[in-house]
Amino acid sequence: MTWLITGGAGYIGAHVVRTMLEAGERVVVLDDLTAGVPARLKGSQPQPALVQGTVSDRRLLDRVLEEHQVTGVLHLAARKQVGESVERPLHYYRENVHGLTVLLEAVVEAGVRRFVFSSSAAVYGTPDVDLVTEETPCLPMNPYGETKLTGEWLVRATGRAAGMATACLRYFNVAGAARPELADTGVFNIVPMFFDALTRGEAPLIFGDDYPTPDGTCVRDYIHVQDLAEAHLAAARRLETDAGGTRATEPAGEAPGRDLTVNIGTGKGVSVREMADLVADITGKREPAARVAPRRAGDPARVVASAELAAKELGWTARHSMRDMLTSAWEGWCLHHPEAR
Repeated sequence: MTWLITGGAGYIGAHVVRTMLEAGERVVVLDDLTAGVPARLKGSQPQPALVQGTVSDRRLLDRVLEEHQVTGVLHLAARKQVGESVERPLHYYRENVHGLTVLLEAVVEAGVRRFVFSSSAAVYGTPDVDLVTEETPCLPMNPYGETKLTGEWLVRATGRAAGMATACLRYFNVAGAARPELADTGVFNIVPMFFDALTRGEAPLIFGDDYPTPDGTCVRDYIHVQDLAEAHLAAARRLETDAGGTRATEPAGEAPGRDLTVNIGTGKGVSVREMADLVADITGKREPAARVAPRRAGDPARVVASAELAAKELGWTARHSMRDMLTSAWEGWCLHHPEAR
């Protein structure tokens, strides 16, 4: 097996690459380096091949798939910022949907039999349920979520038509780092946003404290990025065998594609207020204290995953605590922002 990992130099991608390599899998990385950092791949053993380019480049894809004899794909490359997707919907559809279409065309022609798609809990929109299962209706609220749901449709339909086994992993909120050098360097998600504010001597913002939750702030499901990487390994291994437990060796197109869609979360909710208190405890920066700002439009009160199907189908469960996530994330933040200490 050789796995092509698109977006493998990114924050999540680099964790997936290292986890796959440590498990003995052969890996080649494709990344356009828009958000990816080649240094994240240093130290991996063996050192993976890094090809710079996009999934929209069909000639490049054909060459990479042939030269590296790729037999499976982990597709993580995508544009991922909700706000930007609202401002630039055409860009998001071009990158996330058209790019995926080109990639699927290439892998089908190359006879690739396994495909894992990086999806998102954004496909659910604002569900009004205690636990979000895979059967919860998908009603995305922004172009980013729409492109992820469309991507799932493309992946499943292609797999069924081409005899390709597929898995769509719906991530919930990702945080933490397996190693400080692999930490999230962007300031787009709540944890680095809190760290950034504290580093600048400002109070982190809590958007709304009048929700119908125990402390009035939004409740979310957070997952350690290393747990997420291990979920990718579990999905890859799951696709290596068919339902009967034997290696999937049928020629492409001669067997119906098997598909799997699972939530990747912990099943436990953490409120924004609890998050703020834990950040203050871990960083030692209790002043200035978090302050409350008005609600943001479209924020649901609670979004927590049901992780039962992932445990059943992948044999995977999250292992890391919220404290683990924040402690490792803070170590990584301080490595890249020494002034934060």
